Amino acid sequence: MQPELRSKLPHVGTTIFTEISQLALDCQAINLGQGFPDFDGPDLLRERLCHYVQQGFNQYAPLAGIPKLREQIASKVKRLYGYNACPDTEVTVVPGATEAIYCAITACVGSGDEVIVFDPAYDCYEPTVALCGGKTIHIPLQPPKFGIDWQRVKDAVSPRTRMIILNSPHNPTGALLSAEDMQTLREVVKDTNILLLSDEVYEHLVYDGQQHESLLRYPDLMQRAFVVSSFGKTYHVTGWKTGYCVAPSLLTTELRKVHQYVTFVGITPIQWALADFMEACPQHCDELPAFYQKKRDIFLDAMASSRFDMIPTPGTYFQLAEYSAISDKTDREMVQWLTREQGVAAIPISVFYQQAPDMRYVRFCFAKSEATLVEAAKLLCQL
Repeated sequence: MQPELRSKLPHVGTTIFTEISQLALDCQAINLGQGFPDFDGPDLLRERLCHYVQQGFNQYAPLAGIPKLREQIASKVKRLYGYNACPDTEVTVVPGATEAIYCAITACVGSGDEVIVFDPAYDCYEPTVALCGGKTIHIPLQPPKFGIDWQRVKDAVSPRTRMIILNSPHNPTGALLSAEDMQTLREVVKDTNILLLSDEVYEHLVYDGQQHESLLRYPDLMQRAFVVSSFGKTYHVTGWKTGYCVAPSLLTTELRKVHQYVTFVGITPIQWALADFMEACPQHCDELPAFYQKKRDIFLDAMASSRFDMIPTPGTYFQLAEYSAISDKTDREMVQWLTREQGVAAIPISVFYQQAPDMRYVRFCFAKSEATLVEAAKLLCQL
């Protein structure tokens, strides 16, 4: 007799990123779907990893991450955002930003709690809330700039609201939170017990002279916040799966309680390599906006003669493309067709919604070499 299996996530299947990347591989298509570079991280960073592997730094790291790396993180946070994070009690290194998000939600959300997210929302938020017995409240962002309707947020807040999840620069739209958004957020959470989870993995990928409004800039908001960042996005090494969380000591203590039973520690030689590189090349993150804006602009210029409508993305390494002039297919049908018939893979936007509106958008990743971007654009301009 087969045992009965009661799935805790009955509506969750393989992620769209796995699905599209496999389809791109099967069709030998150019993969502008899943968000990873087709170029390598800095030479020095990779050399330091090899050094520490060869020198025997291959056993468990401390639970919170090696001290040198946490100190470098705190130094960067102070330099960029003015927040004095204590490396010992407020900085935690984790195997990927997704785990930090999971641990933060799991540490604080319980049965019946409500968590506000903004659609299109990155796909790891709601499943974690569901596993905790919570309820996700979806508020749609407003196209074409995908800003937050703060009146809807105020209307959605209830005595059961435990957390608001923010994501800026925003995946998949590239939208940025403004200083005005931060002021309104202050009003919303003032005199409440609402916690904040800020997904800032694309913090350094902000274009056209704009500023990333990290919660780390706002001491009152930081007292109730988990701020999550990614080394993979910043240093072009997504496969290293290493990130970190900055949070006040009370929240960090709870996050680490969960972290120790999920992975316990991050990978030791990777942490040492990152610490050395951050110390030697602090300017790397300062140079990223120009580095990726150039790629964005190359892709946009190459797509200028296409029938896609593309408003330059203000952040991330993703570019939305509106395709209603080309086809009335749904976005899921469109990405299948683009991959199979046109040789370019993209991601549909509807998968990031609880209830997708009637829109015709796909997401392209421009974290690719110039040759890859130009070749993909050439194929897309034929439509």
